[in-house]
Amino acid sequence: MAHSSRDKEHLGIDSNVLIAYLVQTHPDHQRVIALQTKHHAVNPTVIHETYHTFVFKLKVEPKVAARLLLEYIKGTLFLDIKYSDTEIGLKIASEYGLGGRDSLILAPFVMSPQVTKFITFDSQLLNLKISYGDRKLAIISPDRL
Repeated sequence: MAHSSRDKEHLGIDSNVLIAYLVQTHPDHQRVIALQTKHHAVNPTVIHETYHTFVFKLKVEPKVAARLLLEYIKGTLFLDIKYSDTEIGLKIASEYGLGGRDSLILAPFVMSPQVTKFITFDSQLLNLKISYGDRKLAIISPDRL
């Protein structure tokens, strides 16, 4: 599945990309297949958004969805969300005109030295270059990997 190694560059993964990556029958699965050879980073918001989509939109059995996601995060760089991420997320939201959840997803990635790119299908986020202090985060489509 995903590869994790703390000394390597990791790609921040958005929930819409994670769903396409984990569901082989998803229409965008082939667009994200290159992620198999990359190191991934996620945070709790991404995992819970993915769970919500699995259970309430794709009608996956809740225990199956939870098991799949728990197995996935074993192979990722998992970034917890701290108070400082909430603060940074609010600053990102107000500066870039983003919603609260998107900015909370982005905050731990922009602050992590292992993450320089965030992969998403979200057209509102694509091609933004988020910065905070001396940290920068490029937001790109999986097609640009």
